[in-house]
Amino acid sequence: MTLVGDVVVLLAAAVLLVSVAAVRWSSRLGVPSLLVYLAIGVLLGESFLGIQFSDAQLARLLGTLALVLIIAEGGLTERWSRMRPVLGLSLSLATIGVLVSVGVVAVCTHYLLGFDWRTSALVGAVISSTDAAAIFSVFRRLRVSPRLKAALESESGINDPVAILLVILLSAPGGEAQWWWVALMIVYELVVGLLIGVLAGALGVWLLRRAALPAAGLYPIAAVGLTVLAYAAGSVVHASGFMAVYVSALVLGNARLPHRQAIMGFADGVAWLAQIGLFIMLGLLVSPPGLPGVLIPALLIGLVLTLVARPLSVLVCATPFRVGWRQQTFLSWAGLRGAVPIVFATIPLAQGTPHAVWIFNVVFVLVVIYTLLQATTLPTAAAWLGVGAPEEATELRVETAPLERMRADLLQLDVPPGSQLAGVHLDELRLPVGAAVTLVLRDGVGFVPGRDTRLKTGDSLLIVTTDEVRDEAERRLRAVSRRGRLARWFGEDGVERGN
Repeated sequence: MTLVGDVVVLLAAAVLLVSVAAVRWSSRLGVPSLLVYLAIGVLLGESFLGIQFSDAQLARLLGTLALVLIIAEGGLTERWSRMRPVLGLSLSLATIGVLVSVGVVAVCTHYLLGFDWRTSALVGAVISSTDAAAIFSVFRRLRVSPRLKAALESESGINDPVAILLVILLSAPGGEAQWWWVALMIVYELVVGLLIGVLAGALGVWLLRRAALPAAGLYPIAAVGLTVLAYAAGSVVHASGFMAVYVSALVLGNARLPHRQAIMGFADGVAWLAQIGLFIMLGLLVSPPGLPGVLIPALLIGLVLTLVARPLSVLVCATPFRVGWRQQTFLSWAGLRGAVPIVFATIPLAQGTPHAVWIFNVVFVLVVIYTLLQATTLPTAAAWLGVGAPEEATELRVETAPLERMRADLLQLDVPPGSQLAGVHLDELRLPVGAAVTLVLRDGVGFVPGRDTRLKTGDSLLIVTTDEVRDEAERRLRAVSRRGRLARWFGEDGVERGN
């Protein structure tokens, strides 16, 4: 490798490590990590360290790929049991809510800033959808009502198709189409993307359960690869690739897969890497000298979006589902924008659409200011509105190793801090017939437990269970982890739920 190549690798590694370290720093300050990564990109760019990057077409391609990986991680880690009760609300926000936001922003941009209707509608379309990366990142550490959290995460995972279709149509030469044709295209993209996602996910579950891969590390690669395949299949038939990747990941994430926790850990790491690369790249793409001139329009459009368009869309979509005003207010304030609007803004930039540079700069400034404002105040808003959730013990993680020939599973679990499993004797677990704790690892020493063995925090357990009682055994373990030996008396059913 040449000296220049070595320097590039050195710089890339240093940036990556600084970005990883910045996550801890941003978490302490309550600042979304995406803003830190954007700042790193700007510092590396033309106005400071001098790295030149202005290829909007490449930025669009790489940004789309990064969004696919981020959305895939969101689908893999989403629990269907948690998403199902809010599916109607999420779909409404992701479709009708997006259209309402586009309309309100377009009207205000046209009359307040004097732009033509096409440009005004394009601005509305670019900033209309909430961002999965921002939502997932912020809500990892924010305790709110499970229903609100599920609704926001689901909305951010499935609201991109409508917005990106509008952006593409408005960015194309001419930029005009009949409303009925646009409506049909939206329905087609969503429905076909949904079907492709279900088929790809089901096929992936079938293959992963039956494939005897030579190394455990190949299972996570295959799982994430299947979600990317779903995106590509959707895009090839001009359907919504984003819908396909989210649904396929949702199907895979809720199935009983070999090495499931390894798959989740790998997807989480890939999503973090995608976020880091995406935001740094977008920071490189922006030209800082052009930002001060769009500050006022960005603030104005952001105010309209945050205080008018988003609350109105939530009101229209949430009222039929009997969502109270406190919950609606939080849903309105928590509609974070992030990478998605900036990536969408690269589409008109790559197409050479009139006012594309102005739109990109406006969106960049808007995202930075309003993400910082909203994300840092969400804990206060949740507390003030009374929609917070109490702290719970860390969710019990169970890893599955397949034993197809014996029609049995090996369950591996750790007793996490705060779990009510600590202090429980093995005979008090009351596991179903066909399930037994066969090994306990404590302080680095493994031993075969007896009925009177008392579990401790930090213990690792190996449990053998037949295929028929595997789900029942896991539910019982989760129930005891949450409420202790009297879990049934407290009405705890042990159903898996998101954090």
